Amino acid sequence: MTPRVLIADDEPNLAHDLRERLQASWPELELLEPAANGLEALRAIEEEAPEIVFLDIRMPGLSGIELARRIDPRTHVVFVTAYDQYAVEAFEHEAVDYLLKPVSDERLARCVERLKRGLAEQPQGMAEVLERIARALPGAAGPSKLRWVRALKGDIVQQIPVDEILYFQASDKYTVVMTRAGEHLIRTPLAELVGQLDADVFWQIHRGTVVNMNEVAATRRDLGGRVYVRLRDGRSELAVSRAYAQRFKHM
Repeated sequence: MTPRVLIADDEPNLAHDLRERLQASWPELELLEPAANGLEALRAIEEEAPEIVFLDIRMPGLSGIELARRIDPRTHVVFVTAYDQYAVEAFEHEAVDYLLKPVSDERLARCVERLKRGLAEQPQGMAEVLERIARALPGAAGPSKLRWVRALKGDIVQQIPVDEILYFQASDKYTVVMTRAGEHLIRTPLAELVGQLDADVFWQIHRGTVVNMNEVAATRRDLGGRVYVRLRDGRSELAVSRAYAQRFKHM
């Protein structure tokens, strides 16, 4: 069997370097195109089903920990992290391996040997070790961010992962939750939602609109100087109020 490998890291130079070094140390690997964030990685994993994934802990969209919770437990996971030795003590478990940035040749060689031995076995205890790692990371004691919402569509209440939401928009007594599948409604006020969302991913662009920046394809400015964001679904364009336009000055 030729193992397929995906590297997910939002630092392209580091991902490229790791890819080249893996190819040199394990020529039999089939190396997939690296993913630049957690959502890209999730799509690639669903489509390609790699046997091994190298996941950066901190990525936009989905963190490495969140991503590992959502993938097939038979997948062999290697976390790539910049955290010091005290934090990564929680990684010492047969379910996963880790590489500490900057990755040394010696440590990479040990990781490769461990992966070669482990490919014949199914990883065990993944859920338990992921919880231990999450608790050990800096900021683990802080408030957790919203991971899904329960939204009404017709007479059905659906549970929607937050990373699948294109944007939230205030509407009378409800908040509209827009996904690629269409419009849903929740009763939670937008002002209350803002504090529960990951501020690095969900940007408020108007008093009544919060957009998922991972779904923004482009921005444009009209003749009057007003900014608009165009989403990757190919049909949505949202106005940015002047109060928030500064955030898009260099985009």
